[in-house]
Amino acid sequence: MLNYLPYYASGCIVEGFRRGSSELGVPTANYPLEVVKSLPCCFKTGIYYGWANVDNGPVYKMVMSIGWNPFYNNKEKSMETHILHDFDCDLYGSLLKTCIAGFLRPEKNFDSLEDLIHAIQEDKCLAKDLLDADESKRALQDSQFFYGTCKENKNDKDSQPNGGT
Repeated sequence: MLNYLPYYASGCIVEGFRRGSSELGVPTANYPLEVVKSLPCCFKTGIYYGWANVDNGPVYKMVMSIGWNPFYNNKEKSMETHILHDFDCDLYGSLLKTCIAGFLRPEKNFDSLEDLIHAIQEDKCLAKDLLDADESKRALQDSQFFYGTCKENKNDKDSQPNGGT
């Protein structure tokens, strides 16, 4: 059991390496480094799932990679959110709010780009199923966190474990 979940985070979307859309077919909304550094030290690297919204809009399912992305040898830890919705515009500079509801798997390296893409597709399917099947996780999408005002200070209650409900 991961005692730090659900975990709420918010911040402006920043540009990443653009690999999500161009190489992997899964565009990501990336948090700035200060949001990543504000994660509790108990947070394991890996793939998580939950809910997200952009600029206080509709709440959608999401999967998030937290870690160093060993396939790409990243030097900085990142939080990359793939929202399970097609947006028809760039989201850079928009406010991203996420509720991390559960853990899917640890971060790992892959032998090929195809293996990585296959794992991402499996992660997306599993996240959808888990969010649909668990009533308590499904209820998190209605959190006031998504609809109220949210300060950019990551030390407020909305960015803390079990906060924002």
